[in-house]
Amino acid sequence: MEQRVEKEGKNRNATEKGLKKRRRKRKIRRRIVDTHKVHLCSDVPEGVSPCITKYWYQRYNLFSRYDEGIEMDEEGWFSVTPEDIAIRHAEKSGNGLVIDCFSGVGGNAIQFAHLCCHVIAIDINARKVGYSLNNARIYGVEDYIDFIIGDFFLLAPLLKADVLFLSPPWGGPSYIAAEKFSLQMLKPKDGYSLFQVAQKTTPNIIMFLPRNVDVNQVEELSWLSSPPLEVEIEENYVKGKLKGITAYFGDIAYGYGECAHALKVSQWDYNPCRLWRMWPCPEGVKGTCEIHHTWMNVMRNREFLEVKLVSVYLTIP
Repeated sequence: MEQRVEKEGKNRNATEKGLKKRRRKRKIRRRIVDTHKVHLCSDVPEGVSPCITKYWYQRYNLFSRYDEGIEMDEEGWFSVTPEDIAIRHAEKSGNGLVIDCFSGVGGNAIQFAHLCCHVIAIDINARKVGYSLNNARIYGVEDYIDFIIGDFFLLAPLLKADVLFLSPPWGGPSYIAAEKFSLQMLKPKDGYSLFQVAQKTTPNIIMFLPRNVDVNQVEELSWLSSPPLEVEIEENYVKGKLKGITAYFGDIAYGYGECAHALKVSQWDYNPCRLWRMWPCPEGVKGTCEIHHTWMNVMRNREFLEVKLVSVYLTIP
């Protein structure tokens, strides 16, 4: 009996020692985590709102030349397009006249100006236009941008351009709480009304939308035009994280010939009953063509592109 009592006592002591060690480790871990948080917070300069702290740590993703005097208001921090994505938009737009309809603090307008002939940047907020002008000067492109303080919806009937860029307010950071972001949630007007106004200026439209947007609704926009517009939908990543969805409409979407060139589709890849080829059909071949639209994911420049392919079924007599 005495031996059993001694063993039980030793086991209790060992258990108590183990619990004490675990508690010490937890305290040490908590201290390390808390110290790390204090260190991070100490990096943030005075005047930066706690609401935008996480965006401040991403400042070089937003503007690579941030330290040279970039200016933004609180809304600008979470609404400006990351620079790599803005560059992608500019590359797709060609080199004509681009109108940035909700220019904000100028993230997209600056990159359009780098690669395009000229940009018209419109925003209803005079302070944001001032920030945009300052930021354009830092990038050395202010001479290629006309800044307009005004309401796009009032100005739209007077505008003409090669490409229209639409990145309307998403409703703040709370947009991510929605399981599916509806186009009706866009501000100041729903996405359908916005698109109808925009296509009166040009059918070549770029829309930058939340990553959780309802893609089916985005596709529906192409049918608001007669005839329906070509559309390409693209996922945009920054450092491996999905940041948004871009829809390209009209001639700047992957068209028949451009898509074939980009994906290196074989010109003559067919079976005895049908010919698979991008439009137009090969010269000298007779038959009945049926055009079918297909969606596929393509990895290009480390981005997944959802590309609309046009398959031509040719029945050979």
